[in-house]
Amino acid sequence: MIIEGLLSQSEGKTLEFKRDLSSPKGLMKTLVAFSNTAGGRVIVGIDDDKRVIGVERPLDEEERLCSLIADSIKPRLVPNVELVTVEGKTLLIVEVFLSNSRPHYLATEGPDQGVYVRLGSSNRQADRELVGELRRSAEGVSYDELPMPELSEDDLDLKAARRLFKGRRALDEQELLTLKLMRREQGRLVPTRGGMLLFGRDRVFHYPDAWVQCGRFIGNDKGDIFDHIELEESLPESVESVMLFLRKHAMRGADFSEIQRKDVWSIPIDILREVVINALVHSDYSQRGAPVRVAFFDDRIEVENPGILMPGMTIEDMKSGVSKIRNPVIARVFRELKLIEQRGSGVRNILRAVAELKLSEPLVQEIGMRVRFTVYLAKPHILKKQTVGSRTSAVTGLVDGAQSRAQSKLVLTALQSGSLSASEIACKLELESKTGAFKRLIKDLTEEQLIEYTLPDKPNSRLQKYRLTEAGRAFLASMDS
Repeated sequence: MIIEGLLSQSEGKTLEFKRDLSSPKGLMKTLVAFSNTAGGRVIVGIDDDKRVIGVERPLDEEERLCSLIADSIKPRLVPNVELVTVEGKTLLIVEVFLSNSRPHYLATEGPDQGVYVRLGSSNRQADRELVGELRRSAEGVSYDELPMPELSEDDLDLKAARRLFKGRRALDEQELLTLKLMRREQGRLVPTRGGMLLFGRDRVFHYPDAWVQCGRFIGNDKGDIFDHIELEESLPESVESVMLFLRKHAMRGADFSEIQRKDVWSIPIDILREVVINALVHSDYSQRGAPVRVAFFDDRIEVENPGILMPGMTIEDMKSGVSKIRNPVIARVFRELKLIEQRGSGVRNILRAVAELKLSEPLVQEIGMRVRFTVYLAKPHILKKQTVGSRTSAVTGLVDGAQSRAQSKLVLTALQSGSLSASEIACKLELESKTGAFKRLIKDLTEEQLIEYTLPDKPNSRLQKYRLTEAGRAFLASMDS
């Protein structure tokens, strides 16, 4: 151990300094948090200014500390305790490793209230859901693999699942079992939690927070929101809907023929796609209280997901390519659908792409019981308010409501050359499927009579296409003027 290297660091997820043992409860909380989270070291004999002051009667204090740990922490915790001399003074160093007996807790507070985890340089009391995850992770059990015996096969939207897997897997009974979307439970086929999270018919009923909230804010804080959507689609489909939202607010008003040029986008689309997928795959869906959130500011885009890092993981581990999969069922489906590559490649791909684009390094933080991934923009994407009648618009040319002026222009421009089916329009917008946000855009344009059916008497015909109306042509002309 190189003590000088430790003393040069700041307190964080795996390191804490203590002046002495006069207030042992705080130290016990830290050791419990280290053992439940990612391990760590406490160095006793360092004052608040990080000066080495040493420990008086170190042998007696070492014995006292070992007794405190034995009496205060359950299940039994056996850390490494060392005495190290620095600058002629003795320090007491306590090293704790991630424990396979987690969750540990303070004996005086009990297993329900006495469990703590480490967030940054502070200790946080774990709630019931987090205690459950600590226990499952120690036992090697994943939340999304657990069965839901109260449900049946009918609770899965297998039609939607098969549509996504078309050309990849048949999704017969054996495939559903192989992908762990379903399990046999007491002679019955029942959905797993992962199956319901991915393709549940009433997914949000069973998981009220398993959705995505997107917002575009004016400025660099959340004081003034310009546009927002709430996505309750299946998790794979929500990826494209989030990207459609980000694209619509990144458009510079380029001509339709230019949309495939990378410099049209003022935000790093590919990087953000990886960040969004990472959030959906690694969310702790057992937690309650908030969905995945995507916040677009003038200078950055933040993506937050519920749940802290998996036990044993640090932010440094994540950046170096170390990976622990919280939701193997969800991750497997995303891999099968080619939404992600091999295990652990996501964050490394993000950092590599950021370096190539010469962007500022992303900021990864554990905030509360959430992980926030912040991607900084190369140039500010300024959005200023201005009043137009009773409505709020923006200098960038976007309009209020669920759809943007720029995305509407793309659809209308595509239809100038002739009638197109919905799938053909989606292809023009570089979408891999007809997402919920895309369907809402088409519905809005139809209701505004800017586009119309080619077969108005057969709205559900497989031959149905869309064409520009005269009003649509006039509106498009006004957008170009």
